[in-house]
Amino acid sequence: MTANNHKQHLYPTRIDMSAATRSQVVGLLNGTLATTLDLKTQVKQAHWNVKGMDFYQLHLLFDEMATELEEYIDLVAERVTALGGLAVGTARTAAADSILPEFPFDIVDGKEYVTALADRYAPYAQHLRVAIDKAAELGDADTADLYTEISRTIDKRLWFLEAHLQGSARTATATAPEKVGVR
Repeated sequence: MTANNHKQHLYPTRIDMSAATRSQVVGLLNGTLATTLDLKTQVKQAHWNVKGMDFYQLHLLFDEMATELEEYIDLVAERVTALGGLAVGTARTAAADSILPEFPFDIVDGKEYVTALADRYAPYAQHLRVAIDKAAELGDADTADLYTEISRTIDKRLWFLEAHLQGSARTATATAPEKVGVR
């Protein structure tokens, strides 16, 4: 975990939150930043490589999803810096700090890509809900609100992905994702 073990130096700010609280929130946000960056690159991997009868539809959908994630990356990173923290968002730190599994490179079919993305959106959505609660516990309503905004869209995208899979054997055997922690 590179980002969260990064020595946290806070810059001065007039935001009325203690340095200890800001440091905890910055750590929470940097964990989300890493995972969101990772998810965006995995969605782009799917966008570039999807094949099959639904190619065009999925190609466009995946690109739209990646664009949304890019916006959330900026919002999360800017919240870190607004709190006086250092946004840690390189590809190397994202890979080290993400809660997501590596994307499978041995798939081609559109349904396999949809399944792989749904399998990543689900723990990401859960991470966001845990982060909403953690930010609220720390007394940072603004960060909790940011997480809530992101969570609504991610749940909607997970629904879109799962709608593509409904009626297939994969959906019938799908299980709830494991509980994820907040890094």
